[in-house]
Amino acid sequence: MRFEIVGKNVTVTEGMRTKIEQKLSFLDKYLLIDPDTIARVVVRVYPTTQKIEVTIPTKVGTLRTEVMHQDLYAAIDLAIDKLEDQIRRQKTRLSRKHRDALVEAFIEQDDELLDKGDVAVKTKTITLTPMDLEEAITQMEMLDHDFFVFHDKVDDVVAVVYRRREGGYGLIEVDDPQ
Repeated sequence: MRFEIVGKNVTVTEGMRTKIEQKLSFLDKYLLIDPDTIARVVVRVYPTTQKIEVTIPTKVGTLRTEVMHQDLYAAIDLAIDKLEDQIRRQKTRLSRKHRDALVEAFIEQDDELLDKGDVAVKTKTITLTPMDLEEAITQMEMLDHDFFVFHDKVDDVVAVVYRRREGGYGLIEVDDPQ
């Protein structure tokens, strides 16, 4: 695995780089990771806190986490803990359902910010791959998002699965009037 470590409002020191690479190397014992896989890490420094964002595309899905903490090294440790928890939950879910593997990750991100007057809008483009509801929930949890857009292969419609405040999940299916 290769690392792309970027600092926002901070210069990434060799010590920070070494700590991040050392901590993220743990993934080799959990997943088969291609040597060409790029783990993208963004370190941001704010006046009172530091934030670390980790995104790793794997063959079984995209692992992603964000952690804010007053101490950068503590934030790195918390991010690693969250990634380990995500991997453990997904392995449990897959073994429970006796599945061989998940579908390939299918989100293509366009990180450009488009100016719309005074409001900056982040745009993402996704390619809808047919999957069932459980696969979509798994992808949503691996990305650590609150919702996920997918093509429901059972009902042949575009759908959105989301995390409900009171627990559980909700599903919105798009009715195409054409």
